Amino acid sequence: MDTNAVLDIGLDALVLAAKLCAPVLITALVVGLAVSLLQSVTQVQEVTLSFVPKALAVGVVLLVTGHWMIAEVVSFTEELFSRIPTLLSGG
Repeated sequence: MDTNAVLDIGLDALVLAAKLCAPVLITALVVGLAVSLLQSVTQVQEVTLSFVPKALAVGVVLLVTGHWMIAEVVSFTEELFSRIPTLLSGG
């Protein structure tokens, strides 16, 4: 196994991680911003008002995109397993 193969696998893993976490992080960011704006306008500073909507939105996003996430991880794992013979032979 050479350095280029290791870097290629690492890059693919990082891209996959970014693709998988993007929907959850973007949703939490948008909902957090909306709740913060609402709190600023109404001057209600309640901690649970910030946490509960984000938790519910992230849960909904996980329900909606969960199947796609699992399919991406399975596809990546299958690709890695199919690469094993080439990595071991050094070619």
